[in-house]
Amino acid sequence: MYEDKYPHLFEPIILANTYFKNRIFAAPQGNSFSTYGNQPTTENMMFYERKAMGGAAQVCVGDATVDSELAMGNGPHLKMDTFANCVHLNRLSHGISRHGAVASVELNHCGASARLSYDQGHTIYGAVATDTSNFHHEGDIIAEEMPPEIIERTINKFADAAFLAKMCGFGMVTLHGGHGWLITQFMGLENTRTDEWGGTFENRMKFPIAICEAIRKKCGRNFPIEMRITSTELFEGGYDLDYGVEIAKALDGHLDLLHVSAGCHENDDAFCYTTPSMFFPDAPNLEFCRAIKKAVDVPVALVGSLSDPQQMEDILAAGDADVLQLARQFSADPDTPNKAKANKAEDINQCIRCYSCFSHVLQGEDYTCAINPQIGWSMEQKYPRIPAKPEKVAVIGGGIAGMTAAITAAKRGHDVVLIEKSDHLGGVLMCEKDVPFKHHLHDYLLRQARFVKEAGVDIRLNTEATPELVDSLNADAVICCIGAKPFVAPIPGIDGQNVVASIDAYNDPSICGDNVVILGGGLVGSELSVYLGMQGKKTTILEMAPELNFGGNILQARALGPQFTKYGVDIHTSTKAVEVTPEGVVAETPEGKQLFKADTVVTAMGMRPLRDEALAMRLCAPDFHLVGDALVSRTIREANWNAYQAALDCGMIMNF
Repeated sequence: MYEDKYPHLFEPIILANTYFKNRIFAAPQGNSFSTYGNQPTTENMMFYERKAMGGAAQVCVGDATVDSELAMGNGPHLKMDTFANCVHLNRLSHGISRHGAVASVELNHCGASARLSYDQGHTIYGAVATDTSNFHHEGDIIAEEMPPEIIERTINKFADAAFLAKMCGFGMVTLHGGHGWLITQFMGLENTRTDEWGGTFENRMKFPIAICEAIRKKCGRNFPIEMRITSTELFEGGYDLDYGVEIAKALDGHLDLLHVSAGCHENDDAFCYTTPSMFFPDAPNLEFCRAIKKAVDVPVALVGSLSDPQQMEDILAAGDADVLQLARQFSADPDTPNKAKANKAEDINQCIRCYSCFSHVLQGEDYTCAINPQIGWSMEQKYPRIPAKPEKVAVIGGGIAGMTAAITAAKRGHDVVLIEKSDHLGGVLMCEKDVPFKHHLHDYLLRQARFVKEAGVDIRLNTEATPELVDSLNADAVICCIGAKPFVAPIPGIDGQNVVASIDAYNDPSICGDNVVILGGGLVGSELSVYLGMQGKKTTILEMAPELNFGGNILQARALGPQFTKYGVDIHTSTKAVEVTPEGVVAETPEGKQLFKADTVVTAMGMRPLRDEALAMRLCAPDFHLVGDALVSRTIREANWNAYQAALDCGMIMNF
């Protein structure tokens, strides 16, 4: 008989007479795939359908606006106030529900942060008049206090949007009552209105309750209403957990599921609580959820950095939550529920919380994932691929790119040999194995190494890949992933005894003295400064450019800010090292030459691709692919994409 290792996780739950097959819900994620007319594209539909195929009990389509005139915060909102979208919304909901999941849609109004509506010439409104100038927008935005007639309009807009969702096949709606959007603006301390819609706590709660009751009246009691709330805002002037508990108690009885989050994405200091960074423990919102769960009768959902089925099972077993909401984890591995149900938790690709996905969405790209190259191309996974002609494929290098290439090629039916010069798989990132905030990355590397072995790849460790050796393999295709080596600028004294490479500092931070200067302000140097700070060392970053370089990962940059403050990292930009001495680093700064004293100087100046070494092997097979850092120094996401596609292209010469 089947053994269910996670009985609480896979116990069904009934909300408003609606059946949900387990306790794993796919939390709302914004729509980066919508058309210019704010309609879901086919790829958008598959992004959500893939989660349902992976075993989620509910899949929530994120960021749908209830008022396309006054509520728009950004471009890709799905518009829920026009019947023109019905055909597309029906296809979207049916793609989810046909796999046994309940389709939900997140209804949103940005209120005082409706930046796009403002840019389009509309007056925008918050609970009170608000200056919402912040990091999201250039120039001042003044939102007016929402007058009573617009409040009534907005309540009706929410109800009409919910009815449209129900008519288009959605079995549930999720009200976005958190993170700084309009409903929070009414519920929070900033609502100092003097009429019936604010001032006192009871008046602040009238707006969200009125929305719930209007939806009930329009959609009926058997149509579940979920509301995401901020349990505590976690910024100066925001409300605390006690106030969040009171919000939950006031909402109890007016909806069917309370979705407990924290922080505020409209505030720099609190953003990383809303979308937890790698510097947070798993399930960082658990204590907040536990407090709210004790105070209400309505079922409660926990969101935030959940990826381990055993931890999720333990949370449910302890009675700290009724439902678990996963967002980025469904990108890292859409099959998380199915793998847990099949007792294959060790095969789950756990999110490394690197922010690659969200950062690129904010820069106008589709959703992608650093460790899952299929995300962003979900339509390609829906149907079987054209079979490849089985070939012998040689993969050179056993790092991120090499492992992905080897696994993918082997799954495509190729005979794969992987050559790695060191005694292990995993590549240069294995140096971060002891970094506390990189433990999910290390687990990923170990998991990939296991998958390479399980795929039947011929692994040859401690082997230098020379052109002669590779040529002797008689391979049909070569995928060259030999990587890069650290770049070291020709600075006088850079070869001194007090200078170490970043790789060595990561491997053994004890080789660094108490006072460390890091040359280079990219992600490697920045994250190293935090790690050394955790060891009690004083660190200083010197960067030649006018600002630190995070390789386009704008949210990881934001996450690092509080860590720099916490560990006292000194940052000097527009600063060029000109000499390393036994006392430290002499650098040219905007104020002139300066000595930055240091016991140890760490080089983190970037990487130089081993391109010449790689190209020496380009004639060892008729099909040659140069990927990963050997082509150009790349992120994990780019290396995985590059390697995955190269492996798919092997054996694809077609005869028409």
